Amino acid sequence: MCNITKAIFMLGVPVLVLAQPPLLGPRQLDELVSRIALYPDPLLAQVLAAATYSDQIPDADMWANQHRYLHGEELARAISEDHLPWDPSVQALLPFPEVLHMMAIDPGWTRELGDQFLAQREAVMDAVQRMRHRAYEYGYLRSNPHFSVVVSGPSIVINPVGVYYVPVYNPGVVFVAPRPGFFLGGAITFGAGVTIGGAFAPWGWGGVRFGWVDHEVIVNNHPWTRTYVNRTTYVHPYSVPRYEPARRVEGHRLEEHRHEERRH
Repeated sequence: MCNITKAIFMLGVPVLVLAQPPLLGPRQLDELVSRIALYPDPLLAQVLAAATYSDQIPDADMWANQHRYLHGEELARAISEDHLPWDPSVQALLPFPEVLHMMAIDPGWTRELGDQFLAQREAVMDAVQRMRHRAYEYGYLRSNPHFSVVVSGPSIVINPVGVYYVPVYNPGVVFVAPRPGFFLGGAITFGAGVTIGGAFAPWGWGGVRFGWVDHEVIVNNHPWTRTYVNRTTYVHPYSVPRYEPARRVEGHRLEEHRHEERRH
């Protein structure tokens, strides 16, 4: 997507600014968020924030793939010790290599998601709620051993039940009315659980959620207020230090893994 540069005048001095990307309408946004709308709220918030740094996703995907043998506190220690240069929201997804890979192999989608989230966060959040309500109305979205579904007024909140499980589903199934006799319970499946303990708090996992009614995104117990206008200067208050790419180190063995593409 091309950004159009235009000139404005401040105190008589021309200043070049980047125009916002074309805004998508409700139907387009529904399609855009459909593949992640049923993620647990904290994971969804991290995905949306990380998508605004779409250029960093491919390298993070490679790192996550090479360190898939690490889990829990050992993984958190490796993330910290390697002085990774990516935004903390991108690093927060390293325990979820399948999610990072999904974002990396479809860079156009990831960039569009990030741009739209920066340009019209409220509309993107509303689209997520529309899709959740649709899946709930058709009987697909229900509490289960993997996550808790809470209908609170106009909002549907999805929270992990202890361990995080990434839902796997076909948007062409769960967001349309089921045919007679279709078994609803098999439409959403889950991979292996991911434990996000206190060691991952520096990357915002200590307090990440949505304020759906007020269209708030809370990461690291602070409002996440990055927009298309302030995206080059915005710095969220994470406790994890930020490193320049030149300070990147590698203190752990690398293992190449073959990503298995999921087919719906």
